[in-house]
Amino acid sequence: MQAALFDMDGVLYEGDRAVPGAANAVGWFQAHSIPHLFLTNTTSRPRSDLVEKLARFGVTTALDSILTPPVAARSWLRRHAPGPVALFVPTATAAEFDELPRLPENATRGAGSVVLGDLGESWDFHTLNRAFRLLMNDPRPPLVALGMTRYWRAKDGLRLDVAPFATALEHATGARAVVLGKPAAPFYEAALAALKCSAEETVMIGDDIVGDVEGAQRAGICAVLVRTGKYRPSDLESEIHPDAVLDSVADFPAWWQERHDGRGIET
Repeated sequence: MQAALFDMDGVLYEGDRAVPGAANAVGWFQAHSIPHLFLTNTTSRPRSDLVEKLARFGVTTALDSILTPPVAARSWLRRHAPGPVALFVPTATAAEFDELPRLPENATRGAGSVVLGDLGESWDFHTLNRAFRLLMNDPRPPLVALGMTRYWRAKDGLRLDVAPFATALEHATGARAVVLGKPAAPFYEAALAALKCSAEETVMIGDDIVGDVEGAQRAGICAVLVRTGKYRPSDLESEIHPDAVLDSVADFPAWWQERHDGRGIET
């Protein structure tokens, strides 16, 4: 093992509360110069906000150490969909796409792509129907989903994420979403490219049995599930089998050491 991928929400923190021991765990990897990235499907805020949030919990990092779906999507759109972007993302996240041409907010024609993020309570019939109409134009613009996370745990309980709305539009239009976030393999491949490590050398740690564990394993990456965040005991009864299950990320350095290749890393 040479590199680590950390999920954020549910692993390092839960809402506005740090997971006990998370900062020390990340600090251990940083102290031993082990390459690592923070992966998140969060599309409700830009990376600068995430850097500040991690800092409040005692984790110091930089923008380039956080891989988000908008970052991956921006690169994909430049290569494959050069027309105006119709954004269905929070205002703060839209700033990640400032370099790209934008479709006017009320337009129902002329999109070069339709990009869906986590709009949360801003979803309503009018908004979803506008995305539907854009996708029904000929030629059809690509539907880009910023991850396919089904739900997440907020302070007031579980909330729907991107996947239910992307799936609804797929069903209504016959389109097939291009997924640029977990659990899609291209997202994990982008992380490996950034780390300059192979899948066999990398470990993913997350709380989502589908997005984190199954997604990583399909990309050939070892996957560790933690019993924090959205974890439920029923996750272990599914057909997806984590390579390891830990009580929390605080146990990750010890687990890493036990399975390391013997190069002599010490606590």
